[in-house]
Amino acid sequence: MKQAISTEQIHHPYQAPAGWGAVPTGVFKASTVLFKTCADMRNRETHEQGYSYGLHGTPTSFTLMARLASLEGGKQCLLAPSGLGGITTINMGLLRPGDEVLIPDNVYGQNRVFSQGLMREFGITHRVYDPLDATALEAMIQSQTKLVWVEAAGSITMEFPDLLGLVRVCRAKGVRVALDNTWGSGLAFKPFDLGDGLAVDVSMNAVTKYPSGGADLLMGAIVTVDEKVHRAIEHAHRQLGIGVGMNDVEMVLRGLPSIELRYHAQDRTTRALARWMATRPEVVQVLHPALEDSPGHAYWARTCTAAGCLFSVIFKDSYSQAQIDAFVEGLQLFGLGFSWAGPMSLAVPYDLTHSRNLALPYKSGRLVRFAIGLEAEADLRGDIEQSLKLLAT
Repeated sequence: MKQAISTEQIHHPYQAPAGWGAVPTGVFKASTVLFKTCADMRNRETHEQGYSYGLHGTPTSFTLMARLASLEGGKQCLLAPSGLGGITTINMGLLRPGDEVLIPDNVYGQNRVFSQGLMREFGITHRVYDPLDATALEAMIQSQTKLVWVEAAGSITMEFPDLLGLVRVCRAKGVRVALDNTWGSGLAFKPFDLGDGLAVDVSMNAVTKYPSGGADLLMGAIVTVDEKVHRAIEHAHRQLGIGVGMNDVEMVLRGLPSIELRYHAQDRTTRALARWMATRPEVVQVLHPALEDSPGHAYWARTCTAAGCLFSVIFKDSYSQAQIDAFVEGLQLFGLGFSWAGPMSLAVPYDLTHSRNLALPYKSGRLVRFAIGLEAEADLRGDIEQSLKLLAT
């Protein structure tokens, strides 16, 4: 029977052969997922067993989840539409009214904002701890403490926490540990194999950064090894309707094969520029975990093999904020914008005096964070040199 064009286009008999192979993963988009029988529909499962609805994944996103889990050394993975989406999903999955979460003073700013805002409205309290002092953390943990966040290295100020000490304390107290591992991304260290038999419970990676590498999408990954922890977070993930687009998944899958090359290339350039900046007369301190005088360097050396693309510079406090702003705006190769790990280098001035609870772990002065991209080191150094001249005027 001849069919109308619309019917023919919807029910066309051609299907790509199942055994067809290529290097890139196929991009499968769907809201509706078709079942062969009613029994299959009634008995559907979505966790590594099958597919039920596009929100919960297609072969494209399942492939990315498996690869990101391997990258971090985990077993299960969930995807969120941003790194912050990953953080909030973890909190909603593991915390209940009356619980307390402890966050480090160097935590990513929006994690702090979420703890101070919606979490408090949901009846979940928080306190701030010193990430360099595991003994102080131990004294803070109480019966209502159900989750401890760790940031390695610290957001903006780059101090590397006593990661082994903090996790050891939480293990002894029976408290779960969530790590923001965007900086390490499974390349600087393995969050589920820290040494001494220690591991975190959940690792959140802002896929926006290193796994993507293109500064062109937003995504987060939640990686676990324990099925019970995964299920608790997955429950919140499903209830909140968290999902990602398959075109973005495709972009991350394209970026992953080069992540190790990009990470170490940016690491080399970053270390070279950080060491050079430490010799400049305009600077009082450079914050980079691989530098011996940077806070937490000994902890970094014990745990890590790499150091990523970030470092912060403390300029002499004799310079005004207007002068520092003029320096940043005078840079030609550094963009002025948030995020990092993309191809373009970035520089952002920060004033943390009103967003930290504890004493700042660096010398007095004005802070600029640099995120190093994939440009040549000599070009970036030349650009910084020409803009530093503005400070002299």
